[in-house]
Amino acid sequence: MGMSELAQNHEETNQDLVSTSSALVPLKALKHSFLSDLFARAEIQNIFENDIVFNSGVIDHQHVFLLNGEVELVYSSGHTELIRAAEQFQALAHHQPRTCRAQAKTDCTLLRIDSDQLDRSLSWCEITSYLFSELALERDYDEDVEWMQTVLNSNLFLKVPPVNVEQIFDRLTPMVVLAGEVIVRQGELGDCCYFIKDGDAQVTHFNEHNKKHEKIVDISIGRCFGEDALVFEAPRNANVVMKTDGVLMRLEKSDFMLLLKEASVEEVEEPSLEQLSEAPILIDVRTDDEYNAGHLAFSGNIPLSLLSIKKRLLSQEKLYVFYCDTGRRSRAAAFLLGKQGYNVMSLKGGINGCGLSEQLVTEVGYIIRDGELLAGQ
Repeated sequence: MGMSELAQNHEETNQDLVSTSSALVPLKALKHSFLSDLFARAEIQNIFENDIVFNSGVIDHQHVFLLNGEVELVYSSGHTELIRAAEQFQALAHHQPRTCRAQAKTDCTLLRIDSDQLDRSLSWCEITSYLFSELALERDYDEDVEWMQTVLNSNLFLKVPPVNVEQIFDRLTPMVVLAGEVIVRQGELGDCCYFIKDGDAQVTHFNEHNKKHEKIVDISIGRCFGEDALVFEAPRNANVVMKTDGVLMRLEKSDFMLLLKEASVEEVEEPSLEQLSEAPILIDVRTDDEYNAGHLAFSGNIPLSLLSIKKRLLSQEKLYVFYCDTGRRSRAAAFLLGKQGYNVMSLKGGINGCGLSEQLVTEVGYIIRDGELLAGQ
């Protein structure tokens, strides 16, 4: 099989996974661009009857989804649970360390995804949804919303801590450019990258053999170029010339490095919750599907993606502790609302880091009204 056929098969597998993910929790909460990147590194595994999927007590940093077949979960108490692919849309007992052993009862097909990458993608996807909601309320940004959405969906920023996402646009500097202007020169060392806010540009490469500039691609609004300079100490590998007048947004390498440093967020460890000056109200900032699958007792749910809309349900006079699986999403939520005057903290380490997975409940949760938790119906 040739390289082109392998690439085509990989792309087809990726597309099949994207289609399958529309029912999987929490994958269905991710936008297509995040899913494609996630599945490019995922593993499809076929196993046989009686094979072990994972053992109790291990920390393997994976979310394992059952696509086909049946798996039995065996807990230390002796309790067992039979999981059928057609009925299971969540990862198999995904909290870590593993609380049970999983063993195939039939031949099975599994999807294994790196948990940290999934959590990072969820955080990014949900915080960008939050920011888009905020932008929709700002009439001054009406003309910029589409361009800003493209920037936030750029893979360049996936390593930026979610709490810093809001700062990205503060670090960009506008540049008015003219048609024919050379923005990036092949062979030069770079210390910045650019986003096209308005206009069109052409990427070319100088061929040393025939001494000609060869066109690579035309790029337009939303595209980023020169980003290698932020990561590598290497000369520019192409030229970028403006085809039209336009506006670029420039990001300096020094500013990009600052974005990688996570802003401080007030956190509280689980044993210290009872020692706070006032009893906190627990808020789960995961998706509603994740919350319904298992949440901490006496906690409400406001997904990070909906925080902009639902923050009006909270009171600035109350103390809230946000939580999620790892602390990544809850830190972002606490940071964003803390800047707006809310008294909020993040549960350090989240459910996994605090070892709270066995304390999760699936009973009817609580609704939030006038800043308080009320028993759901």
